[in-house]
Amino acid sequence: MMLSAEELLAGSSLTYDIKIPAHVLSPEGESSTSTDKVISEMSVKLRPLNVRDLQLISRASKDNDDLTSVLMVQSALIEPKLSVTDVNALHVGLLQYLLAEVNHISGIISSDAQMEDAVEDPLVKAAYVLASEFGWTPDQVSEMTLGQIMLSLQMLKEKRAVNG
Repeated sequence: MMLSAEELLAGSSLTYDIKIPAHVLSPEGESSTSTDKVISEMSVKLRPLNVRDLQLISRASKDNDDLTSVLMVQSALIEPKLSVTDVNALHVGLLQYLLAEVNHISGIISSDAQMEDAVEDPLVKAAYVLASEFGWTPDQVSEMTLGQIMLSLQMLKEKRAVNG
């Protein structure tokens, strides 16, 4: 059965209430049990990132991983709504926790097993080799056809055989 356009796009309008554990909100650990109870019930509302969000974040952050993380969380955070400056002021543990949740609900690779699988992909390895060997950017490699990638790898292999 084929999905309709509406069914494919429906996921982008979902929101998720994400509970934030007390140890993430308050890494120092409050001694008051009433404070722990209040903190343990705290949550935020996130939405999944879409392709447009990631394109804008990529352009805005210009290979700055710290800014990329901040912009991803800021874009996904529905409630409470925070500015980039506010998100940048969060403690690192909370930012990392929220980023992991944003990655999860957006379907972005986040588990170690998924990351290991992605690294083992032959095209990912080829892109890495070409980028490191020729100084190409990931964007330049991603614009190449499979034939261009294979030809470049073969030429590199032959060059290495000649140079020994």
